[in-house]
Amino acid sequence: MDIRRKAKNIKDYIIEMRRYFHQNPELSLEEFETTKKIIEELNKMGIEVSTFKNGLTGCVGTIKGAKEGKTLLLRADIDALSVLEKTNLEFASKVKGKMHACGHDCHIAMLLGAAKILNEIKESFSGTIKLFFQPAEEIGMGAKLAIEQGVMDNVDACYGVHVTPRFASSKINMQYGERMAATDVFKLTVEGVSSHGSSPHLGHDAIVASGAIITGLQTIVSRINNPLKPAVVTIGTIKGGQRFNIIANEVVMEGNIRTFDENFRKEIENYIREISESIAKAHGCTAKLEYRYGTGVVINKDKNLVDIAQNAVKKLYGEETLVEMEKITGGEDFSLLMEKVPGIFGYIGTKNPNIPGSEKINHHECFTVDEEALIRGTAVATQFTVDYLEGK
Repeated sequence: MDIRRKAKNIKDYIIEMRRYFHQNPELSLEEFETTKKIIEELNKMGIEVSTFKNGLTGCVGTIKGAKEGKTLLLRADIDALSVLEKTNLEFASKVKGKMHACGHDCHIAMLLGAAKILNEIKESFSGTIKLFFQPAEEIGMGAKLAIEQGVMDNVDACYGVHVTPRFASSKINMQYGERMAATDVFKLTVEGVSSHGSSPHLGHDAIVASGAIITGLQTIVSRINNPLKPAVVTIGTIKGGQRFNIIANEVVMEGNIRTFDENFRKEIENYIREISESIAKAHGCTAKLEYRYGTGVVINKDKNLVDIAQNAVKKLYGEETLVEMEKITGGEDFSLLMEKVPGIFGYIGTKNPNIPGSEKINHHECFTVDEEALIRGTAVATQFTVDYLEGK
């Protein structure tokens, strides 16, 4: 079965889909027209489609093989970003201030391409394929909400990829080990006492206390965390004060945490609370912490799935196509799917020196891709599926 040729034969369709979704971006939990178009395409293929309840966007297509067997979930995220596009592409976003700057338009196109091929050859394999078009990845909520509605029920394994400009569009990464970090967010409210700027001794300055807290929180990384294990504590926003000559009575800070160590992750919340409260108290203030656990660590820890994915790449495009890539501290709610069943998460290179913008990192306003990479991504997803279901 020449899956490479089959993917090449539908190149025009894959690129057409990518460009349609690129022109029509929708933000997290607002992907109504995106979902409608995906359902329309799956219906044209004769694929059974189910949707979610309570207004949740996204959908699941189901392909059943000739006989019963394992169930594999293939996932593509579908939401865009609040970014003003500056690519000058002829198929640039039609919606001002919204853009597929992370490449989810590419993910949709590749999964639709794989769906087309897999549905065509379904009599040649056993098992079931769930095509999960997932909403709201950018806010870390889509996977969780879909899991609550049963998307992972009866699933044996899951597969996902992300396009990346970190390496050439002729290369693909399917690698064992940690791939992306856990990401959590927090909000700190520091309360002090106002006074006139000429009489600071009559108040308790929430801004001064917050400055000390920010410095103190960095000791979580520099003095508490094992230096051999990466961790990041970021304060991203800080808002406080009423006027230039008033001692501030309140400061609100927001930040996030990134780590690959799930055990240390569970301890960080308490460290932030203890450090913030004690420093605030020393300044005559109080500190209140609100902490939200987000996405977990993306780890390719099932060697069998990694082997199947790597062999799929080798079969299609040769061993030289595989490339190593250092783990990154970005977050991905695909991790929540991997907490339910074994999974594999890979990367499709999209950088081409002849395509301006393809070197820009995801979320950049000039981000674009070498669309030839999407053909390879489609073929690899298809080959992986067939090989997994057949137990190769």
